[in-house]
Amino acid sequence: MLKTGKDHVASLQDGRQVTIDGTPAGDVTTHPAFRQTVQSVAKLYDFQSAPENVELMTFDTGDGSRANRIWQLPRSFDELVERRKALVAWTELHGGFLGRAPDHVASCISGMVMGLPAFEAYDKERAGALESYYRYARDNELYLTYVIINPQADRSKAAHEQADPFLSAGVVDQDAEGLTIRGAKMLATGGIVANEVFVTCIQPLREGEERYAVSFAIPMNTKGLKVLSRKSYEAAASSVFDYPLASRFDENDAVLYFDDVKVPWDRVFINQDIKMTAAQFHATPAHVYQNYQAQIRLMVKMRFLAGIARKIAETNGIIAFPAVREALGQVSAQCTLVDALVHSMEVKGTHHNGYFVPDAATLYAAQVLTQQSYNAFIGSLRELAGGGLIMLPSSLADFADPQTRALIGKTQQSPTTDSEGRVKFFKLAWDAIGSEFASRHTQYEMFYAGATFVTKNHAFRTFDWDSSTGLVNRMLDTYALDDELAHLKTAAE
Repeated sequence: MLKTGKDHVASLQDGRQVTIDGTPAGDVTTHPAFRQTVQSVAKLYDFQSAPENVELMTFDTGDGSRANRIWQLPRSFDELVERRKALVAWTELHGGFLGRAPDHVASCISGMVMGLPAFEAYDKERAGALESYYRYARDNELYLTYVIINPQADRSKAAHEQADPFLSAGVVDQDAEGLTIRGAKMLATGGIVANEVFVTCIQPLREGEERYAVSFAIPMNTKGLKVLSRKSYEAAASSVFDYPLASRFDENDAVLYFDDVKVPWDRVFINQDIKMTAAQFHATPAHVYQNYQAQIRLMVKMRFLAGIARKIAETNGIIAFPAVREALGQVSAQCTLVDALVHSMEVKGTHHNGYFVPDAATLYAAQVLTQQSYNAFIGSLRELAGGGLIMLPSSLADFADPQTRALIGKTQQSPTTDSEGRVKFFKLAWDAIGSEFASRHTQYEMFYAGATFVTKNHAFRTFDWDSSTGLVNRMLDTYALDDELAHLKTAAE
């Protein structure tokens, strides 16, 4: 039985400890800071369980049941493409604005399972725990978030050198039942509307930081797990009409604090091993697979934003201006670049342990280029819109007064729509590229993959340098100094 939206909403009514604006949130499915985002996530599950979408969105697990393709472990190029089509369909429901929708961390865990031999070489029992958890998460259609970064504090010091050695989440104790974890991790994007959290560290760890080198997964309502939410853009959104994105797709970010949280052994995948904590991402397809999903999401998001750009030009009646067409040409080129890179990752994919995975070098090239270009991409849309983004009625309440509505009709005009249509569209455009919600998304796209030096190092590490230097060396081998001197001597004679 596939999970429905109603099932997901019910799964979040589990007593999780979320704090926002100084008070406990209580039931997150009804709280004004989260309720509409909960419903947006619910619609993802309603979509996948609709009879007409089952073939697109799910795959046969081999035991007579079907599961969402976010958990699929593709054996071929064709299976990878089918999975991408499902991810695109899901992403189109939120325009790419749910950066940590259920398909992201599912991709991470799936990538680790595709590289299970690396875990087996480390510890067969821990590998068994990971494989069992993958099947449990897949079969129960869990929505996972993750926290893989330590809190920002004194970056000149290691985690164990901070004033509080348990500022970052680490092992306090272990016994026959499992690990006891104390400290904080960031950034649980989507965690408030997720079922469980995968906890580990993607940052390089040094000798002495073993207690932080763990990898495990627990439910969001685990005793002692405290969720500290950032400001809610949904709560600040006055209406869907005024903030159509912030009001419904604010996945929220949160700091998690582990107040001596007990993690049972069957949920522990790595225990205090620095080398394996790094290997779980890079000795398996996990890092590539999860970021391939992120590029699919970004591809859809940039298509959506390109649509905003085109409609700005049409709404303002400037689509025929040469300079505008030039600007739209730039937007379309950047959008198509991401699309092409996603498809290239698939075409150049290779087999790993019998599974077909996207090409790493192309993925990391895409991350470097999109980090650099996203700001300029948004800037192009802002330039196209000009003052249209700010010359808007204060809220939909202005339409309730007949006299004010008449004035809106006189001042908000377009060759392609009426005043209501113009205001509705530019409210959407503002929420996509100009609002506080939009600003958070710009920051997110710049840093979700890590700082630029991180992605550039991944690009350096995975590029085929031998092929490039081989071209240079072969060219150098086509001539020699002594030969040239001989030619020179002959010519002089």
